[in-house]
Amino acid sequence: PGDNIGFSIRGISMDDVGRGDVMGHPDKAPTVITPKGNWTGQIIVIWHPTAIAQGYTPVVHAHTAQVAAKFIELNKKLDQKTGAVIEDNPKFLKKNEAAIVKLQPIKKLCIEKYEDFPELGRFAVRDMSRTSCVGIVKDLVTGEE
Repeated sequence: PGDNIGFSIRGISMDDVGRGDVMGHPDKAPTVITPKGNWTGQIIVIWHPTAIAQGYTPVVHAHTAQVAAKFIELNKKLDQKTGAVIEDNPKFLKKNEAAIVKLQPIKKLCIEKYEDFPELGRFAVRDMSRTSCVGIVKDLVTGEE
């Protein structure tokens, strides 16, 4: 798990496969979150020129995928060392703060809960050519019924 490889499959052209696509076993297909879905992440803000607020829509990098995602909720601000909740529903997050947030992808994105599959459960948030946050996936809602 976690290796990037190259291979070819008869009947599938290179145009059918894109960056960030994930292949899995048919009995346990990878989780795909649609724009109607979301995921809850635990993040640490490592850089931002001002503050991160609800509605912020940077690019999220997860494995080889790059998808814009919107911060739809800022649930909890956490103490970085202990993980204790400092504030519920904060208005914004600044540099060096940890938090539980909810994000919604603009396009389909394949990710997994960190506890189930660590390699697909990590993500980085980038904006203005810099990494602003790093995080792990705690929970997810696919958006498919």
